[in-house]
This record gives sequence, C-alpha cells and structure tokens, in this order.
Amino acid sequence: MYSNITVNPALGPKPVALSGKQEYGLDYFLRGALAGGICCSITHGAMTPVDVVKTRMQLDPIKYNKGLVGGFKQIAAEEGSGALLTGLGATAGGYFIQGWFKFGGVEFFKVQAVDYFGEDRAWDLQQPIYLASAGCAEFIADIFLCPLEAVRIRSVSDPTFCSGLVDGFGKMFAQEGVGGFYAGFAPILFKQVPYTMAKFAVQGASAQSIYDMKGTTPAECSSGTNLGISLTSGVIAGVAAAIISHPADTLLSLINKKGAGGNGSMPSRLMNIASEVGILKLCTNGLVPRCVMIGTLTAGQFGIFDTVMGALGASKFHFHKPEGK
Repeated sequence: MYSNITVNPALGPKPVALSGKQEYGLDYFLRGALAGGICCSITHGAMTPVDVVKTRMQLDPIKYNKGLVGGFKQIAAEEGSGALLTGLGATAGGYFIQGWFKFGGVEFFKVQAVDYFGEDRAWDLQQPIYLASAGCAEFIADIFLCPLEAVRIRSVSDPTFCSGLVDGFGKMFAQEGVGGFYAGFAPILFKQVPYTMAKFAVQGASAQSIYDMKGTTPAECSSGTNLGISLTSGVIAGVAAAIISHPADTLLSLINKKGAGGNGSMPSRLMNIASEVGILKLCTNGLVPRCVMIGTLTAGQFGIFDTVMGALGASKFHFHKPEGK
C-alpha cells in the first residue's frame, strides 16, 4: 500500500513516517502538487469548449436554449469555431495553480491528519479527514484561482473584452482595480469548496468500496487496475460534486458579468441575482453540460494524477486498514 520514495531531509520539516514503511515529506508533497497542477491544467484546458457553452447557457439561457450540442453549433456558426476556445489561456494557467495547491494541499493535510490521529483511528475517520483536507486545500487554492477565473468568465461573456490572458488582466485592473479580480471570491468559495470536498470524499469512498468488493488493496493491484478504479470512482465523484456545487457555479458566472446584480455590496448583488434568476434555474441551467464536463475531467484528473505521481517516483497515499477490521 505504500510506495518507496526518497526524501531529502534538507528540503523541509521532518518527514512523517507511517507504518514504518513510508516517509512522507516535502519531496512527496511537491510531487503531489506538481501532479495536481498538471492534471487540472490538462483536464480543464481540454474541456474549455464545454465550459464556454455551459457559461453561455448560464449567462443567457434565452439565447442559448438548444442544449449542449446545439450550443456548440450555435457558437461556431455565429462566431467561428475558435470562439469555443475562448479563455483557454486563463483556464489552463488558473487551474494549474489551483491544482498545485488543491492536490498538493489535500495530500499534505491528509498525511498530517493521519500522523496526528494514528493510522487505526484515521481509518475510522476517513471521510472527515477527506472533507477537512479538501476544504482547507481548496480555500488556499481559490485565492490564486479567483483572478484568472474572473478574466476567463469576462472573456467568455464578452468575446471582445480582451485578446488574451495578459490583455485581460490589464484591462480588468484598469477598469475595476484589484477588487474586480475578487468580485466572485465568495461565489467561487461556495462553488469550489463544497465541490472539492465532495469530489475527494466521494472518490475516496467509491474507490475504497471497489477495492473492498474486489477483496484487495491498491498495493495488490496492477497499475492498470488501479488506474481503472481511479477513473471509475472519478466519474462518480465528478457527477456528485457537479450537482452539489452547480447553484454557486451559476452565481459565479453571473456575478462576473458586467453590471450583474446592481451596484450594492457583494451579498446584495448575489441576492439580487438569485432573486432574478430563481432557485430552480440556478440549480438546473447548464447542469447537464456541467455534469458531462465535471464527470469527465474529474475522472481524468485522478487518472492523470496517479500516472504522473508514478512517473515522478511516488504513489498516492492510501489509508491503511488495520488488521482485524
């Protein structure tokens, strides 16, 4: 269940040794962060066309009312196929940074929690540990993601706004100052924190259930089998997380639309938008394409993460089931 990686004590604090078989130190967390950045950048970047359609459906459901496939055709016909890649730079860059802190942070907080509680107790606390680790890691990640997400959404809602990521940052700063980059910070927290908590908790529980049904452990399975389980559990986790976080995702798309919600405080603007749109539409507008997008990219993220970790000479930490349980 535990891989062998070499930890350089000079790189950071004392590594955590679990079961006497593995030390988890700064080397491991940096590899996890890098693998997380790569997997999130690749998957979110690849899903940019779906995200463009989903965002348009959220921002203007009257115009974009033909479903996911119809939205692809409509945007391509009106603006050219290149419009489906609007915001690609901000998406790939933003989610590399977010993935770095999210996956690296989850691994860090998870290992620290197991070290604190002990492996036997941690086995019984898997879900609380997943939830707390994911919530803490995502909060940190969102501080860095929010400015890039603001530029991405503005460029998708108004294709004439900027010609690229650098141009978009310059224009948004000139027009709205630093506050413009964090106008959607509250919605992004409400979207991303529950989403990430659900994603890691459901994926962990789903993967463990699959291993239990097979009567085996990750250490006893081939790399191909482990990859298949990561992909399968990732799809389940992605759909669950998409449904849970969708209302906040819709609010995030709308709050970054110029003039949305009036000129009051952020809570006031959010309440105005929610009132105008309605709870049902907040929960359903663009939900199908988002489930497709999140289910696919979440499966891809866990699959790529495990693959990259292996290529870097490490394997993801797994909870150790005590003997007799």
